[in-house]
Amino acid sequence: MAERLAFLHRMWRLVPQRLRRAALQTASRIAAPRPNRPPPATSLGVQIVGEMGRISGLGEAARLLHSGVAALHADAGAIELAIGHRPAPAHPVAGAALILHVNAPSLPLLLARAPHDFLRGRRVIGFWNWEIETVPAAWHKNTDFVHEVWAPTGFTATALDAIMPGRVRVVPYPLAATLVPAMADRAALGLPDGTVVVTVIANLGASFTRKNPLGAIASFRAAFGDRPDRLLLLKLVGASLFPRDLAQIRDAIGASPNIRLIDATWTGAEMRTLLASSDILLSLHRAEGFGLVPAEAMLRGIPVIATGWSGSMQFMNEQSAALVPYRLVPVIEQRGDYAVSGARWAEPDHDAAVHWLRRLADDPVERASLAARGKAYASSSLTLDPLATALQSCGIARLD
Repeated sequence: MAERLAFLHRMWRLVPQRLRRAALQTASRIAAPRPNRPPPATSLGVQIVGEMGRISGLGEAARLLHSGVAALHADAGAIELAIGHRPAPAHPVAGAALILHVNAPSLPLLLARAPHDFLRGRRVIGFWNWEIETVPAAWHKNTDFVHEVWAPTGFTATALDAIMPGRVRVVPYPLAATLVPAMADRAALGLPDGTVVVTVIANLGASFTRKNPLGAIASFRAAFGDRPDRLLLLKLVGASLFPRDLAQIRDAIGASPNIRLIDATWTGAEMRTLLASSDILLSLHRAEGFGLVPAEAMLRGIPVIATGWSGSMQFMNEQSAALVPYRLVPVIEQRGDYAVSGARWAEPDHDAAVHWLRRLADDPVERASLAARGKAYASSSLTLDPLATALQSCGIARLD
């Protein structure tokens, strides 16, 4: 039997990856449970379902959403739903609604591991993130696993509305109400005093090309050369899984003495301290569904230089952030994550980024003024109010 299974596995690996994925999706769609329709008019609390322990933007976002629900006294618990050799998810709490913080392509595969009655008799809400204007057609096939979808930004909601009109609601992450306090501590991080620290944080698993760390490095080097009183701190997540991306970043850095690369795994506390210890947060992204890092930086009173396009415009504008102009160009991305016909994203203006870096680095008064405006605007944009309204509109009652 073992030899037969090994032979079948080898034969399976010979099938092209695209066909393997399609076959797995089809099988998962058949096996995965679906919710009843229509949904119940009322629910007693809500449970967040997703990769709650994952070290990633999606994992952190799921935890933020869970914290927001708890702050509104509607938390019926969280359920880990993940790919891999993990226990099957627990049964939901009786009477609770479910928010599946899992993007559409992964839903069937994850739900196929759940009990057959996992969604039965419950209101089921998808919380989906997407970074460009057009959603892949394959997402439409998985809309029948949810009653409606919440999107963190109007940008993402507009894209999703094309495949499920009238069933998409904008619910930004309530980051202003759930932010964990942090203090600057340059000594703990080995950062020098008297130096302007420009921080870039990029998860290479979230598309190396989209996050655009090479653009950030090029802009910093053009702005400051090897000036010792200017430091670019490039904090990477997931670098060990993408050695080719990491090699490109190292080549771009070269022998620059004022660029520091960190590819170690840091705790949440260390990441918060890093942001609080920074003078400028730089995000020359080509597209964002939300943008947790710039949002958190603004809320912590750190001035942000960012590409002025896509989901991050939910919590920033020309008065609250140093917006870098851009031109929309066809998406070219080696991994194929955004292989959508006609897909576009932003190419940030290099010269404008250089200008903003010099301007803010040379003027601490302007940095402080922009930071204050950014904190005020993000604080008013990322409150609990949209989440509270969404829960109420869906008939989800508090637990107290």
